[in-house]
Amino acid sequence: MSYPLVQETTSLSHSHSPKPSLNPQHIPNFELKFRGICNNLLSLTQSRSLPKGLALHAHIIKSGIQIIPLVSHHLINFYSKLQRPLDSTQVFHETYFKSSTTWSSVISSLAQNEHPFLALQFFREMLHNGVRPDDHIFPCATKACGILCDYRVGESIHCFALKIGFESDVFVGSSVVDMYAKCRKIEIARKVFDEMPERNVVSWSGMIYGYAQMGEDEEALRLFKIALGEGLDVNDFTFSSVIRVCGNSTLLELGKQIHGLCLKTSYDSSSFIGSALISLYSKCGLVEGAYRVFDEVPVRNLGMWNSMLIACAQHGHTKKVFGLFKEMESVGMKPNFITFLCVLYACSHAGLVPEGKFYFDLMKKHGVEPGDQHYASLVDCLGRAGKLQEAVQVIEKMPMQPTESVWGALLTGCRIHRNTELAAYVADRVFELGPVSSGIHVLLSNAYAAAGRYQEAAKARKMLRDRSVKKETGLSWVEEGNKVHTFAAGDRSHSKSKEIYEKLDELGDYMEQAGYVADTNYVLQQVAGQEKSETIRCHSERLAIAFALITFPPERPIRVMKNLRVCGDCHNAIKVISKCTKRVIIVRDNNRFHRFEDGKCSCGDYW
Repeated sequence: MSYPLVQETTSLSHSHSPKPSLNPQHIPNFELKFRGICNNLLSLTQSRSLPKGLALHAHIIKSGIQIIPLVSHHLINFYSKLQRPLDSTQVFHETYFKSSTTWSSVISSLAQNEHPFLALQFFREMLHNGVRPDDHIFPCATKACGILCDYRVGESIHCFALKIGFESDVFVGSSVVDMYAKCRKIEIARKVFDEMPERNVVSWSGMIYGYAQMGEDEEALRLFKIALGEGLDVNDFTFSSVIRVCGNSTLLELGKQIHGLCLKTSYDSSSFIGSALISLYSKCGLVEGAYRVFDEVPVRNLGMWNSMLIACAQHGHTKKVFGLFKEMESVGMKPNFITFLCVLYACSHAGLVPEGKFYFDLMKKHGVEPGDQHYASLVDCLGRAGKLQEAVQVIEKMPMQPTESVWGALLTGCRIHRNTELAAYVADRVFELGPVSSGIHVLLSNAYAAAGRYQEAAKARKMLRDRSVKKETGLSWVEEGNKVHTFAAGDRSHSKSKEIYEKLDELGDYMEQAGYVADTNYVLQQVAGQEKSETIRCHSERLAIAFALITFPPERPIRVMKNLRVCGDCHNAIKVISKCTKRVIIVRDNNRFHRFEDGKCSCGDYW
């Protein structure tokens, strides 16, 4: 969708409203009075005091001081900071003299408060009124384009800025870099960034965020290191972007160092950094660290609440999820669609069907319309609990076309409960969608193989090959010092490979004595019995655990990260290993965390 910068629109400026007048006897004290009012407005904006601000606004109207552009600017900014952008526009409409600052204020208010369409509409109207954009207005307009992820409009604004001589302006250039990065046009963003004669924290942060968003974590970290080397005074947005990179790459030690840097620079109280730190510690298996960060940040935004909710859900702290949701309501924090996704996820992975239905129905009472992701979570909840027909009914009643994730959730239930007939029906519906991900093909193949129908499983895998879709390789990794050690099934490329396999043999003896017997049903190919046992023994997570056992000190918990779901036999085996070795083993797969301790798992064997 495009938004042309020049077009006929209904005037937003109310330019035909009558010109206000001042009582002449007030003129001598006029400047002193409005300067004092501006200072009061600034103070109330900083304290976020709405009642006093409304009272002062009423006084301004009675005094006729609203005709001063600076007063209007402060009023617009006041309502913007209190997240009342439509009140900002009302002040704008009632302002007779509209300076470039007045336009800048209202466009900024709308862009910063999730009204990007309106922000661009006001930008167009400003051009119609012959107001020349400046180094404050251009960044507001490009910010709106970044929110919309529409680089075409952003590109036209960028060209306009160049045309009227802003090619060297650091504020305009930085906002353009940030806009292209958020629109995932990282090459264009980097070109603008490299050509900037001067860079500031916004341009550096925009590039770092852009690379992090694209999954190019190494380049994001490299830029951050260069920025620090150049003495850049980074802000909370920079820190939060880098911390999220550490969380996504499970670089716990580096994340801790950056957390320390946040403490030194007093950014630890920022809710944006708090949200990123919660995600970091959670993704690295240290949910206790996430709780600590959550408790220490004085002012929590919705992002922090949602980060804590998903951390609790992924670590199986389901009661805490429900407690946090109630606490949110009690402090007046309104849940959004992400909040409900977190709660539904917790219900699904704990087998709490009644609770899942309750929170799904609660969404509309909070003004949140269920999307396809919420339906996928509800279907997943029902499917895992074996209520497959009920899950089908939910899909049939969806107000939108079922997506791949919805059908994938039902396929997961089919695999768990070995319902191959329903799996075949789902497969037909999925393939009607057109090209689908490798995960769907693998889910279908595994559903057939788990039921012993190897011919159908082979056909599903052949379909995967015929469509040139590559199955994601299963990997597990652990962090030791400043290095990440990665393993694949049957891997013998590691420098300590000999010791790792010796440790696996040693563990095998202990496990047999403890009564462990390999469940070869989780080897989803037709191979001989002994070969099945050997195949499952060398899964990537077991290799990673064996490496950790010969490398980490006894008191250190073992944290293994995995890109695919842990198989049922490995889950059983790790429970036994935790008991035999008396070690805490934390495994993160692509769905959740499993904390193994003394032969038990935090998931309660429901995952």
